Amino acid sequence: MLAHMKVADLSTPALVIDGPVLARNLDTMAAALPGPRLRPHVKAHKSTALAREQAARGNRHFTAATANEIVGLARAGLDTDLLLANECLDPARLRAMAAAGGRVTVAADSDETVAVAAASGVAEILVDVNVGMPRCGCAPDDAGRIADRARAAGLTVRGVMGYEGHVVGEVDPVKRAEQTEASMQALARAHELVGGETISGGGTGTFACNTYASEIQAGSYALMDGSYAQLGLPFDPAFTILGTVIHAEASYAVADCGLKAQSADHGQPAIDGATVWFCSDEHVTYAPAATPAVGARVFVWPAHVDPTIAMHERYFVADGPGLDAQVVDIWPVDLRGWDVDAG
Repeated sequence: MLAHMKVADLSTPALVIDGPVLARNLDTMAAALPGPRLRPHVKAHKSTALAREQAARGNRHFTAATANEIVGLARAGLDTDLLLANECLDPARLRAMAAAGGRVTVAADSDETVAVAAASGVAEILVDVNVGMPRCGCAPDDAGRIADRARAAGLTVRGVMGYEGHVVGEVDPVKRAEQTEASMQALARAHELVGGETISGGGTGTFACNTYASEIQAGSYALMDGSYAQLGLPFDPAFTILGTVIHAEASYAVADCGLKAQSADHGQPAIDGATVWFCSDEHVTYAPAATPAVGARVFVWPAHVDPTIAMHERYFVADGPGLDAQVVDIWPVDLRGWDVDAG
């Protein structure tokens, strides 16, 4: 099926991985955070094939955002140590995770999340702590009470987690480090109240400056995106959306990979040698340096990896960059969606 298939032969829009760049990114992070020091977050790539590449480099403990990701990893045999770093109040999904095999831990930040986890057969939790990002997580001073409630319900409390998501995109590295330190001081306060061996946190933007966490939940480093590319991290963009020029004028061109093929929640995508004007449902309109031919191919670099990947069913893995690169593999994006397959 893949014999002599080049990137230029793909139907568009197509999600393309530069295999050598991906390998370098994975190797770089595995060297910086070996073994269980890194808990790769699969919400960024949603692929058991890519997760196997991370596991092959020694990073075998995984973070997930949905029950479907947890169950999919377990069914793929990637079940050494799985963490749902998100609150879940759905008993059916919690039961599916508990029954999937392997070691499964879930985040809990309230009496309600503790109670439903205990009633659904989950054995272990991390107390999720708000360290400055107004999303999930209990107040640091309430973490001990929640841990006590969990232990009374028969759950094992492995420790704490806290995500400094409001910090990971800070462009100034000094400010990023200072703000990370402030967040981790809040998590340290909570950990003193909770106990346990695990302190989980961090992300791609703070992997190098978050020295407090015992494990880092980085995910975007594998494929990268336009937002993280601004931070000067030791990782390169490894994925792009291949589009086809479907209209061209003297001043602008239109490609067939709009908002149904990529997310613009972190800003407009980038096109080399061009200025992107805007994205609409099916189209990206841009001003190229030279007017392309209708039917020409164009590489579009999305600003946010996670929701972009969720829009696609497969990756086309190439042996390098460019249209002449050989497609060497096709990986399903098999962890997308929310509903847990009965299997």
